[in-house]
Parts: sequence; C-alpha cells; structure tokens
Amino acid sequence: MSVNQQLPDNAAVSLATLRDTDRDRYLACLLSPAEKRGALAALYAFNAEIARIRDLVREPLPGEVRLQYWRDLLAGSGHGSTEANPLAAELLRAIKEHRLPVAALQGMVDARVFDLYDDPVETTAMLEGYAGETAAALIQLASLVLDPAAAPACADIAGHAGVAQAIAGATLLMPTHRARGQLFLPLQILSAVGLDRDTFLAGKDKERIGAAVEAFAGLGLDHLRKARTEGKLPRSIVSAYLPVALAEPVLLAAQRARAAVFEGDIRLAQWRRQLKMMRAAYAGRF
Repeated sequence: MSVNQQLPDNAAVSLATLRDTDRDRYLACLLSPAEKRGALAALYAFNAEIARIRDLVREPLPGEVRLQYWRDLLAGSGHGSTEANPLAAELLRAIKEHRLPVAALQGMVDARVFDLYDDPVETTAMLEGYAGETAAALIQLASLVLDPAAAPACADIAGHAGVAQAIAGATLLMPTHRARGQLFLPLQILSAVGLDRDTFLAGKDKERIGAAVEAFAGLGLDHLRKARTEGKLPRSIVSAYLPVALAEPVLLAAQRARAAVFEGDIRLAQWRRQLKMMRAAYAGRF
C-alpha cells in the first residue's frame, strides 16, 4: 500500500500536490508520524500554493485575486463549495482538528502580497519580519500539529530557524528574482558594501555583489546558529524543522560562490538533500 493510499482522499491529494510543488517538505511529511501527515501536507501544500503565485501570474492583480481566495476561505466566507478544492478542504480540517491559529495563516497570506511586486526589502529587520510571517510561522504551525503542548516553548527557535530558511530560499531564487527585477537582499546590506539595487541587479560589479551575497548568507547562518543554541527541541516536533537542515549547505555554498550564485544551482543534489533530512530526523536536530 502506498503512502497516499493510507490517507483519506483530501489528505492524499494534498500530499500528492506537495510532492510536485515542494519536494523537500514532502519528504518531511513522510518522515513525520503517520497520523500527522494529512494535516502537515495540508499546511505545506497551502504554503506552496501561496508561495508560487508570483510564478503563475504576469501582473499583480490576478495574484491578489488568488490570495483573496485564501483570505476568504480562512475568514469563513469562501466562494462555492470547499469540497471542490481538496487542498482547501483539508486545510480547514487541519485547522479544526488541531485548533490552529487562523490569524497566523492569514498573516502568511498577507505577507505574500509583497511577492507580487518588485518593491525592495529596505532593512534586515524588514526581511526578518517577512520571514517571521512566512517560513517561521509555517514551522510553528507544523509544530502545533505535531505537539501542541511543546510547540509554544520553541517559538524563538522557530523564529530564528525560519529566518535562516527564508534567506537560504531567497539565495537559491536569486537568478529568478534578478530576471524579473525582484530583490530580497536588503538594501541595508547593499549600501554597506557600496551598492544600490540597480547595480546589484545589473550584475557587473562582481566583487561588491559577492560581498553582498556573502553578508546575506552570513545573516542566515547567524540566525541558524541562534536557532540551534536557543534550546533543545523536543523529539516530538523535530520533523517540523527537518527542511531547515537544508539551509546550512545552501548558505555555506553561497558564501563560497559569492557572485556566482547567479550562474547556477548551488543546492545539494536531491538524494543528498533527502539523506541530510533523514539524518536530521534520526539525530533529532536540524
């Protein structure tokens, strides 16, 4: 019997969708307790859906409409039958069953409005706020599914881990972001190395661009260190942090590659990512 066949229909659809939209979190689901996989798949698939909207639309307005669908759903005023959308139905089931805070999910949707436009990230604090409402919120929500009693005490760990993960993700997406004139590297960091937004996106000043990338990755590594030293994770919520284990290799590779992050994929191979997450699950740390 396959993993999907062991789950109710909507949960199986969520997991199958996640396999196509976020392979790393799909594996994190498989490494989680079987009885929690449906809810985790719903959360992760929801996150993948709102995170990829910018890639599916050419203009911000259609993206805003897609986000509004999820706002309405979470507010209890969805249009049409929820059952027509298995991801939506499974998300609502997860919220009800695990008493998840709807405000956190609404915050995730609102934060993704920023993705639809090309406004710059002004400061590191602004970036940390965005990461807190997206990556960190997702870790904390997954932790609540896994162990609602243990999760609240680990909120600071989730916060730092989410920032590290968000910075690693933004680093991987730099070639895509650059192609469409988007930038998640804070202007505060660019200014510190003598660059502005347009010069960075032009890609010609390799030395200063490399310094900016190195500093950006260093910020991510600093948050990862803080997450790891904030306290010991209860074994019960470790699987919520498994995707964070993939941040460090990306950030270290970015520091080595510097300006060359624009020229290729610096991720570990898929099998190495899977092995790293499995080792993290076995060791109980990220």
